[in-house]
Amino acid sequence: MAVLVTGGLGYVGCHSVKQLVERGEHVINLDNLIFGHKQAACGSEVVIGDIGDKTLLREIFSKYDIDAVMHFAALADVPESVADPRKYYDTNVAKSLALLDVMLEHDVKMMIFSSSAATFGEPQIVPIPEDHPKNPTNPYGRSKLMLEEILREYERAYGLRAISLRYFNASGADPSGEIGEDHNPEHHLIPIVLQVALGQRERVSIYGTDWPTKDGTCVRDYVHVNDLAQAHLLALDALRNGHQTTEYNLGNGNGYTVLEVIRTAEDVTGRKINTVSADRRPGDPAVLVASSEKIAKELGWKPKYPDLTTIIETAWKWHSTHPNGYE
Repeated sequence: MAVLVTGGLGYVGCHSVKQLVERGEHVINLDNLIFGHKQAACGSEVVIGDIGDKTLLREIFSKYDIDAVMHFAALADVPESVADPRKYYDTNVAKSLALLDVMLEHDVKMMIFSSSAATFGEPQIVPIPEDHPKNPTNPYGRSKLMLEEILREYERAYGLRAISLRYFNASGADPSGEIGEDHNPEHHLIPIVLQVALGQRERVSIYGTDWPTKDGTCVRDYVHVNDLAQAHLLALDALRNGHQTTEYNLGNGNGYTVLEVIRTAEDVTGRKINTVSADRRPGDPAVLVASSEKIAKELGWKPKYPDLTTIIETAWKWHSTHPNGYE
């Protein structure tokens, strides 16, 4: 049997592919290379193409004996989703429906879906549990929630079972230093901070220093990308063992402020990180921290890299040895 991974040349996707290959899975890696990198294939069989291309999808499902799909392929830039919502609903929802159509045509009825903490919107409870009210504040989060709801309906109607994994802040890199985070443009705090340490940026902007937190900066839950990947393998095993459709949060359960991230990066790199204060960004909550008790209890997931220093050390190993990413 084979596993089809969509977007498997991207950041979280390639780390999951690496773990799948290492445990002996046959991985078909479908990526359109808009955000992915061929150098991140990690031993998978790569097919270049789009998840909305039904002709290509039918060729893949006809050629390979696929039993499950890990679905990472998506657009994930929140400001862009506000400026161009049609693009996000087309890629994240309509093209995902095309993928589901072809899965059903070939009687493939297991999916692990890459969802997001953006499905929750402004948190009412912290740490955030899975049953927290869902009120996304942007089209990106709404597109992810829509697909979660579609997957629920597909189980009832067609017997297609899915596990949706809601990431909080994916971070770090594989300790080998062979693969890591390479986005252009970059929006995530830790790589931006490390780019300042490398002299590739002059400073990092701190969006608000008057939040109701211990040092006035936002608190976020950083979870190592390899721990996210491990959760995908646990979800795959659960589906193969008959697990029903559900959703899980993936976070450390520990929040760190922006200033704590910056100070830890200074300790790890031994370099000064220049900062500048900026206005708060609309829609930014003060604190976003996940409760991951459900997946810990039901699937036995336990983060291997929960410490912020370790997370940043692995990211620094990647960025310092690959200052231009995969180029």
